[in-house]
Amino acid sequence: MWWLAIMAVLFVVLAGIGVVLPLWRLSRLEDLSGLDSPTPLVHHRAPSEENSRVLALIDQVSEVTDGHHGKARLRALRRYMDSLSDGLELASACRIVQEPQGEWVIAPGADTRRRVLYIHGGGWTAGSPRSHRAITDRLSHLARAAVFAVDYRLMPEHRFMDGVDDCREAYRWLLAHGPDEAAPAAFMLVAGDSAGGGHTLALLAWLRDSGLRQADGAVAFAPSTDLTLTAPSNRANIATDAMLGPMFGRLARLPRPLVWWMVLLVFRVSPANPTLSPLRGNLAGLPPVLIQASSTEMLRDNACRYAAKTRAAGSPVTLQLWPGMVHVWQMFTPLLPEAEEAFTEVAAFINALDEDEGEGNAEPR
Repeated sequence: MWWLAIMAVLFVVLAGIGVVLPLWRLSRLEDLSGLDSPTPLVHHRAPSEENSRVLALIDQVSEVTDGHHGKARLRALRRYMDSLSDGLELASACRIVQEPQGEWVIAPGADTRRRVLYIHGGGWTAGSPRSHRAITDRLSHLARAAVFAVDYRLMPEHRFMDGVDDCREAYRWLLAHGPDEAAPAAFMLVAGDSAGGGHTLALLAWLRDSGLRQADGAVAFAPSTDLTLTAPSNRANIATDAMLGPMFGRLARLPRPLVWWMVLLVFRVSPANPTLSPLRGNLAGLPPVLIQASSTEMLRDNACRYAAKTRAAGSPVTLQLWPGMVHVWQMFTPLLPEAEEAFTEVAAFINALDEDEGEGNAEPR
């Protein structure tokens, strides 16, 4: 059975190539450390007293997931995230949509020709339109727009690229459909947080390259911009990140080649692929972007590097850092004063977009 031996050897060789070649390519990544530089904080106050209540809510994540493993742990996390909207007093009306899957969030007096695509976070495995209603409710009011929170497909039940496709199709659909009828959009904003913030930024580049009408602007709360995990804060801020530190701190401490192979295995795309890591792509010709992040979170330098590279590419970007906040603290409005401050900045950013459009200074979309 000499041919079985030959087949076994070929299998080992091919498997080795399949492991070594991607890692060799990743070892030749562009060094982005030159983008690292101090970024001024929005203010220098200590976190408000209400922040302790937010930290208590974060601690409950481990309580509800302890004792669970695998799919049971993931289901517990998803249930907990959805429960964050329980008891919220929403000013907006919420309408579930089946095609595309998602939820309209419409504040009183919103102009349905003005539309926001919201892409929730949750590590690509959790989160939903329901879990992020605190944010989408505020965005609808501030933007005076109908917000569509896309219920994109999550891992591990689906591939990462399935979720990407859902976000792209939702944007394409919003260009021509409002909550009540088929009608063209007069204003388009894309927003997202964490993993959804990464989807948001990658979507802008895809829109530029696909020839579709570009968004008028984008808002990204603590976006994931680089899954190569080469930014210093990915390790330096593990102890100060109350949310991501306990969840991903061990992963961030692993040797990078091992992390790269794990990302490649789970996401089925290279961690350097711009669809997963928008920092690694072409950032020229993008619309105005507002990025907000915490000075003490693991993703701080991912946000800072993205802003620096975007600015160097000639695209308009505003980066704002808050001291000592939890990851995506905007979710804890109206409990947290700093969340209200952040949304005040979001409102100013959206108003500036409207002024540019009104004065005819915006670039053609």
